[in-house]
Amino acid sequence: MNSIVTYKYIRQNPDIHTYIKNADAAVEAQGYTEHSFAHVEKVASTVEVILSSLGYDERTVELGKIAAYLHDIGNVVNRIDHAQSGAVMAFRLLDNLNMPAEEICAVISAIGNHDESTAQPLNAISAALIIADKTDVRRSRVRNADMRSFDIHDRVNYAVERSDLFFSEDRSSVILDLVIDTGIASVMEYFEIFLQRMILCKRSAEFLGISFRLRINGSEVI
Repeated sequence: MNSIVTYKYIRQNPDIHTYIKNADAAVEAQGYTEHSFAHVEKVASTVEVILSSLGYDERTVELGKIAAYLHDIGNVVNRIDHAQSGAVMAFRLLDNLNMPAEEICAVISAIGNHDESTAQPLNAISAALIIADKTDVRRSRVRNADMRSFDIHDRVNYAVERSDLFFSEDRSSVILDLVIDTGIASVMEYFEIFLQRMILCKRSAEFLGISFRLRINGSEVI
């Protein structure tokens, strides 16, 4: 059975827009960084680059982008266990759209395994989603306009002046290249909040048969 559910359709679905908007409003009320359309669209774009560069078929890439776009909708329920809540919500949405069960399984397993507290790279889509999500660190995700009241998450994200994710020339590695203003946050502070995420990226890259490398201010640290 071929599915008619596409990434374009998911992006244009008004109900899904409502879930994403309200999920982001919920995390904003709790003081978290931006988790709205800018984030999910960037994650979807990165998933596409990862899977396409590694030679996965067009439909797998499409499912990866769908999973990326939906991955944070569970925040509308609660930040805690939002990956699992989001997977259940995505199941209902996609099942109502008559997406085949095999495709639904691929999408919801990726969504349900993207949060660092319970994340596991179970398939190519979940591995790509973990890497794409955990490497989206950038100044524009910080909502707090008062630097004097920044917590460590605000400070570290705001300190990132440039963030690029790309493949090595031989495609054996995916590289996260960051430029950090160490006058705002130190490299040690970056690792204080992102070490577990970088370890997950390393494991996910290995699942895909490649390595994960991290450069900060021109020096390779992983």
